[in-house]
Amino acid sequence: MIRVFVEAVSLLGPGLAGWDEASAVLAGLRPYAPAPAVLTASPLLPPAERRRSVPTVRLAMAVGAEAMERAGRDPETVATVFASSSGDPDTLHTILETLASDEPEISPTRFHNSVHNAPAGYWSIATRSRQPSASLSSHDESFQAGLLEAVTQVATAGWTVALIAYDLPYPEPLNSVRPIAGAFGTALVLTPQPTGRSFARLDLTLDRTDMPATRMADAALEALRAGNPAGRALPLLGALARVASGDGAETVVLDLPPGSHLVLQVGPPC
Repeated sequence: MIRVFVEAVSLLGPGLAGWDEASAVLAGLRPYAPAPAVLTASPLLPPAERRRSVPTVRLAMAVGAEAMERAGRDPETVATVFASSSGDPDTLHTILETLASDEPEISPTRFHNSVHNAPAGYWSIATRSRQPSASLSSHDESFQAGLLEAVTQVATAGWTVALIAYDLPYPEPLNSVRPIAGAFGTALVLTPQPTGRSFARLDLTLDRTDMPATRMADAALEALRAGNPAGRALPLLGALARVASGDGAETVVLDLPPGSHLVLQVGPPC
């Protein structure tokens, strides 16, 4: 079992504009009303990088910045784990379209936005962070893999780590073979010991028995959870929202194929 503590959570997705609004929905205090997520260029970036930033970068920067602000943390002091199943879908679509054209010349800006660690690069520019950073992908389990990586870093190195997970839909025709529901991103700031800002603890274990993954009670939220790889975070976010509103501990199960699960005991920090 690995125990870490949660200082802050952020969220941006369809009908979930920021943690204050989203936590009330996830805790069952307000009905869920889906609406497209609005992605804007981060004011943390210098003007040139702001112009070059793509939707994935905007989403990752938005949730990362909100989590840091909520935690009262200087981003320069926090290690990061970025997790996404697909990188930037619009950029990948444009590159493939260009390669299939009569003039297959890829612009340098398109190329550097296509690499999987592009959001991590923009983050380091915006925050001047020289802290360790990992960028990973694990198909539909990218959030779970990112959470496992972040928790392991917290437990073994004693770092404060921000997990930043995000996924967006592809344009057609890629959407037909890899459909992703909406734009969804979330970030968690995790610490090895409780602090004055900690509002929850996570006790994580790996389990290889046959147990079902936790699902969302609301049908529209369940569709988002099932349809967006980063949305696999929703059951955990719901448990954190309920703990923040005063409820007791609960168990969340997340798939981690092949044949494993992450079992999370979520409760107050003490």
